[in-house]
Amino acid sequence: MSEEMIIRHCSPTLAGMKTGSIFTCEYTSKDSLKENIRKLNRTLGKKGLRVLPLRFHKGRALIYVFRPTHLSRDLRHDTAARLLSQRGYVPDTPDHCVNTLIDKLEQSKDFPHEIGLFLGYPPEDVSGFIENNAHGYKLVGPWKVYGDEDAARKLFAKYKKCTDIYSEQYAKGKSIERLTVVI
Repeated sequence: MSEEMIIRHCSPTLAGMKTGSIFTCEYTSKDSLKENIRKLNRTLGKKGLRVLPLRFHKGRALIYVFRPTHLSRDLRHDTAARLLSQRGYVPDTPDHCVNTLIDKLEQSKDFPHEIGLFLGYPPEDVSGFIENNAHGYKLVGPWKVYGDEDAARKLFAKYKKCTDIYSEQYAKGKSIERLTVVI
């Protein structure tokens, strides 16, 4: 897992604009990948970020980069807490919820639809996705929008601009540590 991959997939999270990001990466050694994640956590943990492997499957790992403080705030939202409770989570602590998510990912080939709550997607959009079986959305970008289309469009543009800027700065030699904002 390269730093460039994290920049490409996680820039809005590194910038503090987004709660979390997920991406997959290939690995040849699970132990080597876990050591890489430990090093990232030592570096990025000081900036308020956490990196976790959510699932290992056939030489590919699902990696979650997130801000625990943002996740804690997001999971307290009434709609988010209700959705999580309905799906077997005990939304008392973010760590417990992340562990439940990991268990669900290990037990199923499909993504649990509530995963959007862990990424900072608006709860009304996650709820709309679940209730409408991914149909009837107003807009599609990083997620399917069922709520405020204008706000989502603006946020999608901000995320893209952030990723473009971070990618450019990384290409010019700025380290992932310097690009990560402390919040």
